Amino acid sequence: MTRPDDDVVDVLLAQHARIEELFRQVLTARGEARRDAFEELTRLLAVHETAEEEIVHPTARRAIAAGDLVVDDRLAEERQAKELLAQLQDLDPDDPGFEPMFNRLRFAVLEHAKREERYEFYQLRQRTDPARLRAMAAALLAAEALAPTRPHPGVETPAANAALGPPLAVADRVRDTLRDAMRG
Repeated sequence: MTRPDDDVVDVLLAQHARIEELFRQVLTARGEARRDAFEELTRLLAVHETAEEEIVHPTARRAIAAGDLVVDDRLAEERQAKELLAQLQDLDPDDPGFEPMFNRLRFAVLEHAKREERYEFYQLRQRTDPARLRAMAAALLAAEALAPTRPHPGVETPAANAALGPPLAVADRVRDTLRDAMRG
């Protein structure tokens, strides 16, 4: 839930908290509830990372100390998480192999979030005009509304997102609609 005075860091921190909660839900739920929580987590991770790649990381490269290094490290972490998430998409959440891989994903994503908060978000807030940070929040939410809903490893740059994001988003949303229709 965002408020009009939220800046981009507020929005991202709220999403990080929701992601952490969804990880807990997936670990404690079974059957359809686990599947639903995993699907919500997958969608949130996919749109969150895409929007960060399009809106936050380019600004951070320019605004923060050692911006290129910080962002490149975060992009490498994001790619690793996308690869794990893509592998998990092929497993049923009740499959015996799901939970060990899911725990690897959980650890990777939560560590990534801590590093973003510490090395990127803190500096971004300190070195960027508050009005720009609020404008970035609106841009982030708009980017999320158009982002793919599934992980696509290898699509981590603004250029790749601009070129491949729209067709991938359409394909993902059609796939989501068909999945939902099949469940009745």
